[in-house]
Amino acid sequence: MHQRFGLLIVGDEILSGKRADKHLPKVIELLAARGLALSWAEIVGDEPSRIAAALQRAFSSGDAVFSCGGIGATPDDHTRQCAAAALGLPLLPHPEAQALIDARMREVAEAKGQAFAPEHPDHHQRLRMGELPQGALLIPNPYNKIAGFSCSGAGGGMVHFMPGFPVMAWPMIEWVLQQYYAAHFHRQPQRECSVIVYRAMEATLTPLMERIEATHTGVKVFSLPSVDHPEHGLHIELGVKGPATAVPAAWADLLQGLHQYGANTGPTMVRDY
Repeated sequence: MHQRFGLLIVGDEILSGKRADKHLPKVIELLAARGLALSWAEIVGDEPSRIAAALQRAFSSGDAVFSCGGIGATPDDHTRQCAAAALGLPLLPHPEAQALIDARMREVAEAKGQAFAPEHPDHHQRLRMGELPQGALLIPNPYNKIAGFSCSGAGGGMVHFMPGFPVMAWPMIEWVLQQYYAAHFHRQPQRECSVIVYRAMEATLTPLMERIEATHTGVKVFSLPSVDHPEHGLHIELGVKGPATAVPAAWADLLQGLHQYGANTGPTMVRDY
């Protein structure tokens, strides 16, 4: 079975432009290094109803989904609560998650030469980060030990929750991939082949594109137009992508079709992943 992957990015700071998202290109990179690909991505702000709706879709999707952001314990962090609501489960103290928070804060206190104060209101507030949907599985955080978590939905989707900080989230994503999805690594090598077509109209090439997809099962055709490229000027990058075993025939068919159209073509590109 082909495993699909999704990415959910949570935070007003992304939508307002206060911070630029770095997760999307990194997740694409981490997946590609393992012969996998991202199927979809979504960004939502810190609005509980939208976060819960996005998570409901993720849990019912059958996909493996990485959710970055909003799992802290400040008033603008809602992801833990929304995950529980989306699953119809209670939010409960997770003993292991809270023990990890205790251990982290004990280390911080010792490093400062201070006594660990587990009864301090600040520490009680931190422990809320260890309140997770019932049945959640922990994701280790190598940066500061404060764990992320994973939950599965009735629709087969599994969502992996981690902080928004890249220094924490990215190694946690790598751990999740190895822990849950190693069997999918490089299972079905993919290939992408494309060619530059100068001064072409997409409408003219659409029948050819439709025929290629209809003829070659499992292969997708893509068209990336550009009007002001510094080297190629007005052009379309036209290509096919899919299983490495299926792409060569579709690629040959596409090139033959372009020849029949009398298209003016330029450089070709091949990418395996």
